[in-house]
Amino acid sequence: MPAATKVPLDTVVRLRLAALRLGRRLRRQSGTGLTPSQESALSALERHGSMRIGRLAEHEQIGKSTVTRLVANLEALGLIRRRPDTEDGRTWWVDVTDRGHDLLAGSTERANAYLARQLDGLSPADQRHLLAAVPALERLLEVKR
Repeated sequence: MPAATKVPLDTVVRLRLAALRLGRRLRRQSGTGLTPSQESALSALERHGSMRIGRLAEHEQIGKSTVTRLVANLEALGLIRRRPDTEDGRTWWVDVTDRGHDLLAGSTERANAYLARQLDGLSPADQRHLLAAVPALERLLEVKR
């Protein structure tokens, strides 16, 4: 791997702000009506499958009391279901309901359509540059420091 180069701070700031703004716009366009934390937890359950509430707290990097409230809210909306853990009666398993899967599918479709429209508005050169950067952005998300 080549030696790392020092990226100018102003470029780092621009990248961070662009990523934040794009994420915010995509969440708004997704139209779930959920908070970012609710949407993140629901998406994690869909991606990774059923898990104990404590594991969901670890995955989302939030406290157990916070995840308990989050789960209660998502359950009240009919997006997830809780079931007792047969091996440990002190905890619960949570998974996504059909309604939750449908909400996420519609959300993904709307966000993808928005992003495709935005990309269509760029020049072919800008489209190529952005699309060429996708693998590097994916690798950036895998770096654990």
